[in-house]
Amino acid sequence: MREMEFKMERTGLLNVGDKVTVTEGVLPSSYYYTIDPALAMSGNFPQSERLSSTEGTVVDIKETPRGFYVTASFNE
Repeated sequence: MREMEFKMERTGLLNVGDKVTVTEGVLPSSYYYTIDPALAMSGNFPQSERLSSTEGTVVDIKETPRGFYVTASFNE
């Protein structure tokens, strides 16, 4: 299992236990992931940490002074 953190701008868009699908975005030297349909976005990852699964499950949602963070688990 691999866990990945995503930044979510508003509360209530996702709940713990929700099944999610991610889309991979490509930058010149890294990759990023978006929970569809544009609910939350990951940070950037190098080629060596590229995600191979596109479906996961929300396992945690945290509220911080900087916003909401969603942790999703993927079978890898």
